[in-house]
Parts: sequence; C-alpha cells; structure tokens
Amino acid sequence: MTASVFDRFPRPASAELLGWTLRGIDHDARTIEIGFELDEKFVNPGGNIQGGFIAAMLDDTQGPALFGPSHGRIYAPTIDFHITFIRPARPGRFIGKGRVVNIGKTIVITEADLFDEAGELLAKGSFTNRRMEAE
Repeated sequence: MTASVFDRFPRPASAELLGWTLRGIDHDARTIEIGFELDEKFVNPGGNIQGGFIAAMLDDTQGPALFGPSHGRIYAPTIDFHITFIRPARPGRFIGKGRVVNIGKTIVITEADLFDEAGELLAKGSFTNRRMEAE
C-alpha cells in the first residue's frame, strides 16, 4: 500500500476495536476501501454482528472516503444517516466501500456499502455530513 494521509495520524481506539485497515484509495474517484474484522464479542443473541457495529463500520468507511481523497484537507462529521440492513453478518472479515457523492459549501453527501469476505452485500448506508476544513 502506498503512503496516505492516514499514515500521519494514530488510529482511533474505535477503529482499532473494529480491526480497521486501509485497503485502497482512489483520489480521483473519491472512493475508499476499508477492511474490518469482528469476532464473537460483537454478536447479538442470534449469533449475528449487532447492528450498531454494522453502522459503525459503515460510518468508519464513509468518513475516510472524504478525508483520504482530500488529503486530509476536508473532514465531515456525520449529521444524519440511513442504513439498510440486507442480510445478517456473521463474525469474520468485512470490506467497506465508501464514496463521496457530492461536496457542497457546507454539506457533504457520502455512501458506504459493507460486504462479507465472500463479497455478499450486507448493508448500505447514505450519510449527510457537515463540511469542515482541517486546520
């Protein structure tokens, strides 16, 4: 993996907990791919990954989709999001694919999809974010 803006910052504890790893960035397309790994500690009584952790993985994909391709110049705290759960997620490795849909003067729209290791789509998220310029 080539150097990225993420090399300059320590990984937050929440990202460490989720097993966050950068898999790739396309600066021109404003997309990113993130890896996650969750074990049995994250399951609900039915043995599936609890939905809040799915939401966290999607959020930890869409934010970097803006921050990475902007080379750390723009970040965007989430102000609203909608998640569609498509199928249950079992413990294991996951791939988040995020993209920037639109960057406005004050609002950024992003999306993220979460896949299991076999490539099955598990959940989709759409996000509205407040645009912030990094200092």
